[in-house]
Amino acid sequence: MKPTILVTGATGKTGFPTVQELLRRGFPVRALAHREDGRSGALRELGAEVVLGSLEDLAALTAAMTGVQRAYFCPPLTPGTLRRATLFATAAAEARLEVVVVLGQWLSAPDHLALHAREKWLSSRIFAWAPFDVVTLAPGWFADNYMAALEPISQLGLFAMPLGEGRNAPPSNEDIGRVAAAVLADPAPHLGKTYRPTGPELLSPAEIADTFTRLLGRPVRYQNASLALFLKVARSLGVSDYVISQLHWFLQDYQRGSFGIGAPTEVVREVGGAAPESFETIVRRYLRGSPHARRTLGSGTRALGGILRAVLTRGPDLDRIAARLELPRLPGATLAADSLRWRSTHVPEAQLESGAL
Repeated sequence: MKPTILVTGATGKTGFPTVQELLRRGFPVRALAHREDGRSGALRELGAEVVLGSLEDLAALTAAMTGVQRAYFCPPLTPGTLRRATLFATAAAEARLEVVVVLGQWLSAPDHLALHAREKWLSSRIFAWAPFDVVTLAPGWFADNYMAALEPISQLGLFAMPLGEGRNAPPSNEDIGRVAAAVLADPAPHLGKTYRPTGPELLSPAEIADTFTRLLGRPVRYQNASLALFLKVARSLGVSDYVISQLHWFLQDYQRGSFGIGAPTEVVREVGGAAPESFETIVRRYLRGSPHARRTLGSGTRALGGILRAVLTRGPDLDRIAARLELPRLPGATLAADSLRWRSTHVPEAQLESGAL
């Protein structure tokens, strides 16, 4: 009899495809969702047992783990990363889980300027001390992140993000879920390891724009937007102040080439059991599913209105956000690109010797 597997963040970007893949493999899945909505209903229709609860609630986590042997810990990008990891690890230890797959982060380090990256690193220490086996997934910049700009890309032919000339091998949500599910289905060969799922090819921002050009059949131009303007756009779209404060640092690491280090990998193929999806394949799926991709007078007007709204939006005051959210400032904090500690564990030896980064 196959063990029951708990998937947290089950309605999210990587949680949903993890549930799908585990069900396809014939595993009973308990999906932890924050609330009832269309996606939790879709999971139920697929055959998952959906339970409602919060990663902040030890009692809810304990109940969700009853009768469970393995779990995928997939926390959100919101304040409280370390607290949620501690609560989850406590519940998992009390439930005597066999193995937990943890969604980590490529930039995690104890000295990173982004609090989220520091708390991801601290969370890894919590799991390292836990009485169950752990496998960590540490993806970098997801392909999904570019799709936030799908409307201006499709309607105005403008791919404007503050990426500099940084390169990335963007993984799909589906491929990350495929790797998580493969490890949960047969954890023994993977215990104690950290995997970095990537797409199959390193791409520059211009090459990403070229992919949209090919698929849309009209020119798309990459514009290296200023970080300040991009954060204004994010604020105008309702992105939380916490996420904005963390993107401020993550995008600077992108510009410095940190997401291109050591990529691409063979993790999706070797662990997930299938070739990683190309960026073109991923974009095709988003274009099919997004109303923003259809070029109409109304959609073009909306895209222009979004730019005007962003221009008129007051830029975020990052110091004020840090003070209000009580984000601790760390003396000596740095980007991953400038961290000797991070580089020593993430940059391949050949690149260290050549000084490439």
